[in-house]
Amino acid sequence: MDSSTIMWAVLFGSVGMGYIIYGKKQQKGMAFLSGVVLCVFPYFISNIFLVIILGLVFMALPFFVRF
Repeated sequence: MDSSTIMWAVLFGSVGMGYIIYGKKQQKGMAFLSGVVLCVFPYFISNIFLVIILGLVFMALPFFVRF
C-alpha cells in the first residue's frame, strides 16, 4: 500500500464511522451498512482509482437508496 491509498482509506473509514453512528442512532439501515462497507473495503482493494470511485459511490448510496 502506498501513502495515497492509506490516506484515502483513513478518509473513507472516518466517514464510514460517522455513517455507522448516524445509522445506529437514527435506525437507518442503509447508512449503517454503507458505513460498515466504507470502513472495510479499502483493506481489500489496492487500486487507488477503484478505492476513490467505490468510496464515493458508497458515500452517496444512503442518499439514494433507503430501506
